[in-house]
Amino acid sequence: MTETRTVSVLGTGIMGSGMARNLLKAGHTVRAWNRTRAKAEPLAADGARIADSPAEAVRDADVVLTMLYDGGTVLEVMREAAPAARSGAAWAQSTTAGLESVGEMAGLAREHGLVFYDAPVLGTRQPAEAGQLIVLAAGPAEGRDVVTPVFDAVGARTTWISQDSAAAAATRLKLVTNSWVLAATAAVGEVLALAKALDVDPEGFFDLVRGGPLDMGYLHAKADLVLNDRLTPPSFAVKTAEKDARLITEAAERHGVRLDVARAAAERFARAAAQGHADEDMAAAYFASFDEKRA
Repeated sequence: MTETRTVSVLGTGIMGSGMARNLLKAGHTVRAWNRTRAKAEPLAADGARIADSPAEAVRDADVVLTMLYDGGTVLEVMREAAPAARSGAAWAQSTTAGLESVGEMAGLAREHGLVFYDAPVLGTRQPAEAGQLIVLAAGPAEGRDVVTPVFDAVGARTTWISQDSAAAAATRLKLVTNSWVLAATAAVGEVLALAKALDVDPEGFFDLVRGGPLDMGYLHAKADLVLNDRLTPPSFAVKTAEKDARLITEAAERHGVRLDVARAAAERFARAAAQGHADEDMAAAYFASFDEKRA
């Protein structure tokens, strides 16, 4: 039988709520906190204890799991929470954050005697709800037995990358992977927009590439959301995609690499958000191809 843990889940948005529910299904004790308490409240019906503050949530927890908006938010919340955490508790950081933020988190963990794991996840709403995320993990081998049952509950598999969590090896791989995902998302939107502008039936394009080396399931999945107006609830929101695209370009620039596609994708997501699509699925970047009045 899987050993159970007391897990503090900080951040119960699209991803965090699904992860919390799968932890509960696996028999773990879950204490959930979200800045907007109403987003955490539904978890009470599944057996979670809803905390009024991050400090309350992490008290006596074996594992603290952070799934917040960005690295800055994680640091802000954990600076409040860490002093209340049990010395020796594990901190699994699953937010997609910048490389410098991960280094700061590792330092904060050391200050408070926490064992830090850089553990971003691959997947969106549906995999999070189904417990089918892929966990990319970096952290000390000693102590992995504490976080492994947690990763097993939220993910289909865990890929251990490094023992050095402060080097952000897992986050580096996550940013590389997300660069491909966001580029593909932008490409789907542009091909649909061009088809509309040239009065081409998108099905003709789909038929042309179907089954060949240019075909991919992601193309059909994201195109379906646009063509059939199924952009809510989002699997991954436009505003979050913009944030990730900017993290990718910033990381590249710091290492002397220019990513023109990622930079353009960030601007597309920003335009779509400005048009009112910030909380829709990132496929709504499609609308960035048009003037706001036409969209």
